[in-house]
Amino acid sequence: MRHRLLVPGAAALSLLLAIPASAASFTPGAPGAGDSYYPESGNGGYDVSHYDLRLKYQPKTDLLEGTATLLAKTTQDLSRFNLDFGLKVSEVRVDGAKAKFAATGAHELEITPAAPLERGKQISVVVRYAGKPSEVKIGGYTAWARTPDGGVAAQEPDSAVWWYPSNDHPTDKATYDISVSVPDGTQAISNGVLASQTSKLGWTRFNWRSDKPQATYLTTLAIGKFDVTTGTTENGTPVLNAVSKDLGANEGAARASIERTAEVTGWLESVYGRYPFNAVGGYVPNVPAGYALETQTRPFYGKKAFDRGANVSVVVHELAHQWYGDSVSLKDWKDIWINEGFAAYAQWLWSEKEGEGTAQELADYVFDQHPADDPFWTVKPGDPGPDNQFDGAVYDRGAVALQALRNKLGDKVFFGLLKSWPQEHAYGNASVADFVKFAEKKSGKPLADFFDTWLFQPSKPSAGAARQALGARGTAPAPRPASWPKIAATHTIHQG
Repeated sequence: MRHRLLVPGAAALSLLLAIPASAASFTPGAPGAGDSYYPESGNGGYDVSHYDLRLKYQPKTDLLEGTATLLAKTTQDLSRFNLDFGLKVSEVRVDGAKAKFAATGAHELEITPAAPLERGKQISVVVRYAGKPSEVKIGGYTAWARTPDGGVAAQEPDSAVWWYPSNDHPTDKATYDISVSVPDGTQAISNGVLASQTSKLGWTRFNWRSDKPQATYLTTLAIGKFDVTTGTTENGTPVLNAVSKDLGANEGAARASIERTAEVTGWLESVYGRYPFNAVGGYVPNVPAGYALETQTRPFYGKKAFDRGANVSVVVHELAHQWYGDSVSLKDWKDIWINEGFAAYAQWLWSEKEGEGTAQELADYVFDQHPADDPFWTVKPGDPGPDNQFDGAVYDRGAVALQALRNKLGDKVFFGLLKSWPQEHAYGNASVADFVKFAEKKSGKPLADFFDTWLFQPSKPSAGAARQALGARGTAPAPRPASWPKIAATHTIHQG
């Protein structure tokens, strides 16, 4: 006997909902993270929690071979997803199964797993690859610099795509294990602590670990021959500094600068609070670069940064970034003031401590140095635009804004802000707008108009606003503080 099943409308709907989602509900992850300045950077559809990089590099040929394992969690139902990468890939596996892949766009590795991935799923992605990073041009350049005895990856806002596949945007931070095999007699320097070092059959493997969240552009690798010194800060943080053995005439100045890393870190702890990572240090490779970069736990310094002698001020700047930029990273590259304004102001505070000019004297000098019609004032530190992201005004005008805030709030509240911001936002991301709200909450004062004047208006603040924020001003231009040449040299370093 046949029975016909009649199901009321509501019951029919419940049956439909019980059926697994069709493949049509799975969509590709976005090929960008939605950054306002760099829309193609990063990707959508997943968050990476850990990178395990196992690399082999031959300095003579610039051949880099690698196997990258990414641990991630999907944030949508994914039919496919992208990684940012430029080298040639030979194999991709997702959760152990071979996946289809293709190179698309300027630096996209498009991956289609054997089966769609449901939202909230923990996944592993293994990418095998090889290539010569210095020969890969993206946007007309490479962030991989060859040296006489090796190579270096250190660049902002992008460097990862030249040596490992990633979700290349600061909003997707992860921990790292970086294992690099190089010929005996050559060293591999990276972030965090050196967990182990072994030698076999003419090759030495260095295993580095960063155990706190780290943005991709803050991950660095330097391969070459270095003189390495180690120690600890007064609070017990391991310190490792490295200077290229063939640095030439700049060796003394470079070493005299970065060997003060432990001292500077201790002083910065008094300003910004406890150091947030498992190691600290710096390295100076033999690359003809004038810029420096706050690569996490181990800042990079181009050797030309020391053409005019030692410069501890640049060390202060890069180490200040460990709190402002590295631990608390920007949400969008338009929020660059969250990084650079505070690192520049740390130099002003160092100048004050060293008796080479107070932060107020530096603010007065910068304010007076630029007349109202100077293009300097058209750059808005709170959103400078991609072409002016590293303009000197982001640093100088950004630091003037902080001195004005200090005067408005008083030292007790202001320095409380400097410490509480990196403590309460540790290992996360934040925007300029977030800082404005934070400052208002902590101070109990409305500050939106104040920040608009000093960070977002494309014009010099009026004399009245300057008097109110910076204090009484004479008619004669403020004299140049003794620390200014070293601070100004840092601008050139970053614009490089």
